[in-house]
Amino acid sequence: MTDFSVPARTRCLAALLALGLAACSGPAPETRSDGNMTSAGAIDNSVIPAQAPAPAGNTEPAAAAIDYTGRWIGVEGMYLNIAPTSVPGRYRLDMQWDLDNSGKFEGVARGDTIVFERRGTRETLRPTDGEQTGLKYLAGKTKCLTVKPGEGYCRD
Repeated sequence: MTDFSVPARTRCLAALLALGLAACSGPAPETRSDGNMTSAGAIDNSVIPAQAPAPAGNTEPAAAAIDYTGRWIGVEGMYLNIAPTSVPGRYRLDMQWDLDNSGKFEGVARGDTIVFERRGTRETLRPTDGEQTGLKYLAGKTKCLTVKPGEGYCRD
């Protein structure tokens, strides 16, 4: 027989609260990269969060802190050309990232990085030095952009 010492209304509310908490929880989002070097196509802006509006009184567009425009050189024929677009904080990327793959992508400035999508994978160009590219040929360089270890581009 059921114990009715706790009012049915209280049991019902407790059950609804537990159900509501369970509905709001879930596994943490995946944040690891599988390290695959991929490419192709334009950026899917639904993957990249919209840029936050500038604070009141600030008329400067949000953009990368570093002037990324120009040619960046990698190893074994790898290169990265970055050109501004007509939209502040957006760039056109033309790159050869390995011996067999090249492509053109739209990049979006996020702080001091540029985010772009290559073959369905969100990638980030971040400022580093040559050591952080993981490429021996670029060791000693100070102005570099790295996508992931083994994929980096530098300029003097």
